[in-house]
Parts: sequence; structure tokens; C-alpha cells
Amino acid sequence: MKKIKTDLLVIGAGSGGLSVAAGAVQMGADVTLLEGHKMGGDCLNFGCVPSKAMIASGKAAWAQSHASKYGVADVTPKVDYAAAKDHVADVVAQIAPLDSVERFEGLGVRVITEYGVFLSPTEVQAGDHIITARRIVISTGSGPLVPPIPGLDSVPYETNETLFELREQPKHLLVIGGGPIGLEMAQAHRRLGCEVTVIEGMKALGKDDPEMAAVVLENLRGEGITLEEDALAQEIRGEAGAIEVETKDGRVFKGSHLLMAVGRKPNIDKLNLEAAGIETTRTGIKVDAGMRTTNRKVYAIGDVAGGLQFTHVAGYHAGLIIRSALFGLPAKERTDHIPWATYTDPELAQVGLTEAQAREQYGEKMEAVRFHFSHNDRAIADRKTAGLIKVIVVKGRPVGASIAGYQAGELINLWALVIANKMKMSHVANMVAPYPTVGELNKRAAGAYFSPRLFESDKVKRIVGFVQRWLP
Repeated sequence: MKKIKTDLLVIGAGSGGLSVAAGAVQMGADVTLLEGHKMGGDCLNFGCVPSKAMIASGKAAWAQSHASKYGVADVTPKVDYAAAKDHVADVVAQIAPLDSVERFEGLGVRVITEYGVFLSPTEVQAGDHIITARRIVISTGSGPLVPPIPGLDSVPYETNETLFELREQPKHLLVIGGGPIGLEMAQAHRRLGCEVTVIEGMKALGKDDPEMAAVVLENLRGEGITLEEDALAQEIRGEAGAIEVETKDGRVFKGSHLLMAVGRKPNIDKLNLEAAGIETTRTGIKVDAGMRTTNRKVYAIGDVAGGLQFTHVAGYHAGLIIRSALFGLPAKERTDHIPWATYTDPELAQVGLTEAQAREQYGEKMEAVRFHFSHNDRAIADRKTAGLIKVIVVKGRPVGASIAGYQAGELINLWALVIANKMKMSHVANMVAPYPTVGELNKRAAGAYFSPRLFESDKVKRIVGFVQRWLP
């Protein structure tokens, strides 16, 4: 066995682990990084990157068959499903060098391509290495949750970890799970020519504002996706090319392929956390507000910490760890300013509190301000008028924003900035947005907040009248 002593040991080379390793080594720390599977983790190889590439293929096909509203003849696209997967693989390959072993070794990180296993509270084994570190960061991410549905173990199925390797185009894709992953892939496959049925045990997009989710779901149904809610899968049977899903209420859905997209589970099985004195919860590793585990020398970040499961959250956590582990400064996680987006068409984005959450917390002190895409000139020109922006305001300060519509994932950035810095609606109203842009929606939403206060106020009218009488 080779023994290594290091300042910082990072277990897992996903987005959070790579950010910690890169930041720490460039600040002078001795850093060791462990990865037993693929550099870049879920996001690069099985999640954000390949799924968005797949969505892009679907959009290209959809544009060809729905161009007549722009004065261009509709054509039936000739979809080559395998070639679309080649596009996905090429996108991953272009980004992969940024996350590679070679790049991180070039930065000065000691990279060991083995899984890490705790031997004690201070020691981790990786292959033939035993590593002792001043501080340890667990960033092993999450994997697809596959529930024990009777019959599933005898039927072929896909998850996000296998879907992008599938070369045969599904004739009819059954998707169990109506969350972001399930619906993004459902729409992409529908646009590439597949029949698609989504089977959701509760409500589709159930974690989002219902008013906003309805905008997306209506469009998905309009594109020909069969979306069944309150349909809890009870039994799965069949064989490759002929799969049946029976729900608890007796409904039966038939398809050629099955995608399981019901959620995520933390990747902790290989770590031997008990040996390190690290406690877990139902959702992941137990951490405090500073991302420390019950072993004070060990941190857990990203999906494995059991909170919000987004790549950008892992990156945010990495910044906290740099502050705490390297500089010994206090670092405390906050989540009120964390945005997220679902990349369906139209997109769905959220930051801060939803309307229901704000009403529960603030009661009558909260105000919901709405502005519809149909009143935005650029959205009209682009024929993208479905959707709205809703900003939740308490005493002039936004505490949440929900957006359903064209480029919602881009539009939410401004509100994330505003909420992160505790800015007011007046700051947004003071912004000048170029015309015509979809980004004007944010300014117009702020205007919708102030309009009744200015144009429907008797007090304002009396003041204006008084000033006008006395102006020279």
C-alpha cells in the first residue's frame, strides 16, 4: 500500500468536486482527487450536458415541421435517431477535456482513478493507496432511483445513465416519472418522432408553482404527449419491444421502451461511512449549515448532501468549502437565492418562494405580480407568447419569482441576482432593457408592481395637480 498525506481529499469528480479541487490547488493547497467512474460525473456524462444536446436535436426537428407560421413551408423532418445520439456524444466529447484527468493533473491535483472507501475517521483507501487528509470533501453525487415495482427486474428499461447510449429509436416510449428529467426527455423524443406516454404517480412538475406548471403541461399535451397523472405504477410486464405498465387504479399503458425517471438517490453505498462516523438521512449525508458532516473533518456537498439536486448548487457548495476548509472562515449555506430551470419548451424556472409558500409565510403582506409573454414585443415577433412571469413581493422586496415561457431559464438569472443581494423592485424598475428583447419582461414585471401605485393613486394625482398649478 502507498501512503499519501494531503491537505484536502476530494472524493468524486463531478461538478462540485472538480470545482473544489481546482480552486483549492490554485490557492496553494495539496489536493488529492478520487474518481472511480467518469470524470465530470453525472452532469457531463448522463445529465445536464447530454440531455440538453438531445433537446436541441428535438428542437431542430420540431422547427422544420412547424415553420409555416413564419412564412416557411412545413416539411416532415427525416430523423436519424442514431445520428442524434452521435450529436449528443460529440457535445459531451467537446466539453470532456475541461473535466479530464490530464487537465487536473496539469493544475497540480493528484488524481487517483479509484473509488474511495473510509477506513477510519481520518483515512480513506483508494485502490492501493491509503490517504490521510486534513480535510475531506465527499462529492459523489446521486444516481437514478429505481423503485422496486413488481416485474421491473424482468423487463428491459432505461435510466438517464443508459438512455444516451440507446441507438434504436423507440416506437413508443413509456416514461415513469413526470418530473424535469422525465418531461424533458419525453418532449425531446416526441419531437424526434416517437410516441410518448408519461406515467406520473402524483402530479407532474409537482415541486413547481401549479400555475406555471400548467403552462408547460398544456403545451406538452398539445404536442401529442400522453400525460397521465395520479397513475401510480403497480406492475410492469412484457419484453423488449412490448412493455406494459399497469397502475394502481387498473389502467394499462403499452409501449416499446421504458424510461425510469422517478427521482434520484445519493451515491453513498461504496463509501463505508460508518467507519468514519458519518451519519446519513433518508435523502443523503447529514450536514450542518456549513456542509460539515457529523465527522468535523469531513464535508459533503452537492446531491450527496441530500438538498437541492442541481449542478449549480454543487458549484455553490464548492465555494463554501473553499472558504471554510482552506481559510478557516465561517461559511453558511442559504437556499433562498438558488434558481432552477426545467428545459422543456416552454421552459419553467423558479427562484425563492413560490406564491403558495410566500402566502403561508407572509400571509396578506405578500403580493403576486404577473406579466404575460403575450405583451412582450419580442415574444410576439418570435411567436413565443405562451407563458407568464410572476414575482412575489413583500414590502417592495422580491422574495420569489416563477417564470413559464420562452427563455425562462435565462430570465430567472436577474431575479436570482436581485434576491441574492436583497435588492428591491425599484432596482429592477430603474434598469433600462434594450428593445426589443425578451428580457424586457423582467422590467415590465417591476412596472406592473408600481403601476397601480402611480396611476391609480388619488394621492399621486393630487400631488401632480398641485405641482402643475404652481409650476412656472
